[in-house]
Amino acid sequence: MGATLKFYNTLTREKAEFQPIDPQNLRMYVCGPTVYDFAHIGNARPVIVFDVLYRLLRHVYGESHVTYARNITDVDDKINARALRDFPHLPLNDAIRAVTKKTEKQFHDDVAELGCLEPSVEPRATDNIAQMIDIIEKLIGKGHAYVAEGEVLFDTKSMADYGQLSKRPLDEQQAGARIAVDAHKKSPGDFVLWKLSDDNEPGWESPWGRGRPGWHIECSAMSGRYLGEVFDIHGGGLDLIFPHHENEIAQSRCAHGTAVMANVWMHNGFVQVEGRKMSKSDGNFVTIYDLLHTESFGGRKWPGDVLRLAMLMTHYREPIDFSVKRLEEAERLLAKWPAAEAGDATPDETVLAALGDDLNTVAAVQALHALAQGAHGDAGLLATFAASAALLGVLPEKTEIDEAVASAVDALVAMRLEMLKARDFAEADKIRNDLAEKGIQLKDGKDPATGERVTTWEVKR
Repeated sequence: MGATLKFYNTLTREKAEFQPIDPQNLRMYVCGPTVYDFAHIGNARPVIVFDVLYRLLRHVYGESHVTYARNITDVDDKINARALRDFPHLPLNDAIRAVTKKTEKQFHDDVAELGCLEPSVEPRATDNIAQMIDIIEKLIGKGHAYVAEGEVLFDTKSMADYGQLSKRPLDEQQAGARIAVDAHKKSPGDFVLWKLSDDNEPGWESPWGRGRPGWHIECSAMSGRYLGEVFDIHGGGLDLIFPHHENEIAQSRCAHGTAVMANVWMHNGFVQVEGRKMSKSDGNFVTIYDLLHTESFGGRKWPGDVLRLAMLMTHYREPIDFSVKRLEEAERLLAKWPAAEAGDATPDETVLAALGDDLNTVAAVQALHALAQGAHGDAGLLATFAASAALLGVLPEKTEIDEAVASAVDALVAMRLEMLKARDFAEADKIRNDLAEKGIQLKDGKDPATGERVTTWEVKR
């Protein structure tokens, strides 16, 4: 393996060396989207952050030894409301499928343009209802859940150390479910595992009647099914620590009788837009799709690699102010990097060490930029740069052009070299400028063996 990885663990509030449960079978779960609407830029941050972590883990442990599960939540009260609003003429289940099919496809298209790899497995909540019912039955059987007025609720006071992740005492916590505090709860913090469904709501048959799962039980069921009762890393946004992740831990640990659900918990910071909390009422609610395909932000469209790099220029645990200025900065930086193709070269040790230090993408980007400055015209450094950039998922790709055009450019480059030897700098500069106007960028360097001037070229991004 070689690289030493250290991550900050929200559960312990410490940064420690990462020790996988089984280096041959490393497992990571990240909470994915609730597909009731197009994903916004805040949703993009965990997808990008944990994509970089996935790339790093694959590099260190081997692609075949890492399983990355990211779920799709396709049963949710917001989805129900959107289905009734947008497709009132369809039966409810058909309307729900119409909503989730469209938004799920758009999510996949968006994150692909952001340069994200597909996860190893992407379970849907509606495909795991049986697993949810099984966990709920175990919780009832072990005295950790109870039935009241048609709902099944988790009894938070039945778990002596409930609240370890958020470090919030139980008596200070608010209700941990998307419902009001009702009299049928034993304690205000008890949360719903299963709730009955009306005729205009989706439902599945269960021992407690036709109903649907609570929010938190979905991830416990899917992570347990695909990664096991205890796995290595659980990720998500800072806003999910309480109640969602706290309640996942409670359900999973109490159902399975384990000391932990995941050994390491990693959370990315919040995203603001132009210095303000993002909200539709403030007019600064920005979707990934709009950034990529419309001129609604800064009066122009933004390439996916620019959006990705802008996210990585802040440490994942810090808050980020997503702004036009930040995007322009990322774009200028990318423009200075050479186009390359990822091959079999080894990533730069400085970049690798930065990522291994709690996913320090800020230091990694700085090291990558320094590497890029020396990579122009040096095949060895260019290969190292490409391998390093691929770890971050920000590799500027070579653009294929017609063979005849390439031959013409090569001829002009050779002619310019002759003019430089003859000290005819005016004509040499004219060739460079003419090519630049056509999108061809020349890069001068020296042959390491002879010291003679060599010139390479690439299609500008």
